[in-house]
Amino acid sequence: MPPSSFPGTPGTGPRLLPFLIQRDGTWLYRGSAIKRKAMLCMFSSMLTRDPEGTYWLKTPMEQGIIQVEDVPFVAVELDFRGTCGRQQNLCFRTNMDELICIGPEHPLSCDWDRPSDECASVPYVHVRDGEGAFPILARVTRAVHYELAALAVPGHVKGEPCLGVWSQDCFFPLSRPA
Repeated sequence: MPPSSFPGTPGTGPRLLPFLIQRDGTWLYRGSAIKRKAMLCMFSSMLTRDPEGTYWLKTPMEQGIIQVEDVPFVAVELDFRGTCGRQQNLCFRTNMDELICIGPEHPLSCDWDRPSDECASVPYVHVRDGEGAFPILARVTRAVHYELAALAVPGHVKGEPCLGVWSQDCFFPLSRPA
């Protein structure tokens, strides 16, 4: 890793902050886990993503690039509301206690091509927009993925049959279309 530098210093790149967000959602500062939930929630609210997909922590005092192994958040709990089918509302609670309801503003997507030791596919939910085309996502845990799978119904994506879930009148595939 290149040495850190201060933003604005001529001839140097952006500052690399000593943060790492592990795949399981653990935030490390200089190799040690941050345990204070209030501090984690504050930092996570200041996290953004630039047009190249790089994660930035932008606080009032400083800003810099941080490392993220997969995505910064983890969806750890599923809440089912409403009636089954198109009108149900599926909401996640993230490891930062944000509530995200799957729908047009927060779509659920699966990455079938990413290697996973957990499941056949890796589901992600859109938490918020970044500064470019790369959103900030939460990875759905295995336990929550199984809960989603239990709610799966047959549907179609681009005319191809698959299994998926409905939320806020939108269908989200959980299996690769045939």
